[in-house]
Amino acid sequence: MKKCNISLIIILSILFFGCNNNEDTKPNILLIMTDDLNDYNEVLKGHPQAITPNIKKLSDSGTSFMKAYTNNPICGPSRSSFLSGVYPHNSLNFWQKPWYNNDVLANTKTIVEKFKENGYYVLGSGKILHHNRKELWSEFEHNSDLGPVAYKGKKEKGKIGISHPDIPKPFRTERMVGCCNMNGGQIDGSFGPLKNVENTKLDGEQLSWAYGGSRGYKEFKYTNEDERDLTPDEINAQWAEDKINELARSDNNSPFFLAVGFVRPHTPLIAPQKYFDMYPLDEIQLANILEKDKEDTFFHDEDQFETKERRTRSIESYQNLIKSYSTREEGLKRFTQAYLACVTAVDDNIGKVVNAIDKSKFKENTIIVFVSDHGWTLGEKDHIYKNSPWEESTRVPLIIRAPRLTKPNTKVNHPVSLIDVYPTLLELAGLDNNTIKNDKGKSMDGFSLKPFLDDPNTKKWEGPDGALSVVYSSDKNENTPSNHHYSLRTKDWRYIIYDSGKEELYHNAIDPKEWNNLVYEKTHPKRDKMVKILKEITHPMVPNGLKKLQL
Repeated sequence: MKKCNISLIIILSILFFGCNNNEDTKPNILLIMTDDLNDYNEVLKGHPQAITPNIKKLSDSGTSFMKAYTNNPICGPSRSSFLSGVYPHNSLNFWQKPWYNNDVLANTKTIVEKFKENGYYVLGSGKILHHNRKELWSEFEHNSDLGPVAYKGKKEKGKIGISHPDIPKPFRTERMVGCCNMNGGQIDGSFGPLKNVENTKLDGEQLSWAYGGSRGYKEFKYTNEDERDLTPDEINAQWAEDKINELARSDNNSPFFLAVGFVRPHTPLIAPQKYFDMYPLDEIQLANILEKDKEDTFFHDEDQFETKERRTRSIESYQNLIKSYSTREEGLKRFTQAYLACVTAVDDNIGKVVNAIDKSKFKENTIIVFVSDHGWTLGEKDHIYKNSPWEESTRVPLIIRAPRLTKPNTKVNHPVSLIDVYPTLLELAGLDNNTIKNDKGKSMDGFSLKPFLDDPNTKKWEGPDGALSVVYSSDKNENTPSNHHYSLRTKDWRYIIYDSGKEELYHNAIDPKEWNNLVYEKTHPKRDKMVKILKEITHPMVPNGLKKLQL
């Protein structure tokens, strides 16, 4: 009997440990990205009226980083840095040139390549990398599409992309210069609900809706809310749900890395009418804006830029918006309403994807990461856009849910940045952190966030005390990392140093909207500490640059 009991114990032990050997069972990864989403959600509470129940639900089930920041507040370089793990000042990828034409990034493994070479089935759809290469993926479905976009003219004569037909000039325009061309049409100066335009003309030309992808015109059908095509974000959410269900039925036991990229609330801020109805215009609350707040700041100074071009689009957008309406308040209210409508629209699509995981067999073995590439300003300091060095433009939502690791409704208040997500996922998946292809590549600059997932108040994190963001100054400085604008956010402070040497310092703990530049007229004791942290993060660039940062 004793021998039988011992034998039974041995057999049960083999079965137990064999079935629970995590060395051979890699977690699945679900990466959900939005575009231009700032802190307007129910977790970060950047706007009291934001309706985002699905982001809130995900946060309640995982860990939210309350002070997460982009490393470059513009789409292309933010995503390149995020998905390669290399700071812009180390790669010289500061603006919108494709990452695969950059010597450092082309020779560094993206997160897609790293997981694929380690046996993951990597599949994606929508906007992930700003400049995508389908051959990197095991499977990739839909290209990034910022539509629906309003068009005028006949297809055979060449259609012209325009702003939403209800937008007055000068905010409405028909031509766009910059990173996000939609068949030659302007999209940034565009917002409003989808509407039936079958019998509507503008400048004598018939209007229509179209998908706005870079591969040509494709009609978007809209009769009413019940008779319309799906938006690109809805298409990607449906694709992700279907793909999760397909994988669940498959006999393939390989782990997957699934990435889905939503474009809203990127402009054009166009969404179905039902989302606008959730935010009545007469009830819209504006951002907490201080009159003449820009007077002690320097980003608006023309001497910060060798050429105006697109670097100061945030200033021009604000000026054109308020000129287009009878009052400044009306223009800002209409734009804010559209932004909030698009936030809630994308929240519904996020919920569709997360719910698909939660209803599948993958729930207990899938790490979910939700993040935005950068934020957005809505009138603060007379700016409307991204690509500025302040809180609204640099702060992003970041939520991680890792089964058997993260605890529900956990909040982390230490500042982190997007550069830290890649090494985090590698550690959680049990993969090494070798991401260099050859001696032209660069190892990861970030640090794994796993210590915070273990303990949100940990003192054992090896990363820096601040999150670094860089704002591009001009093409003239393209290859000179020290000649751009740097912004450092610690737990309680923000420090900004411009290419000109001008500085800003804010005590965010008591001045969250960054209204009072403490080094505008005189030095401040905290300035030297912030410079020290900035130098540590940007080392070894500092010895040969940032000469203005002298203690």
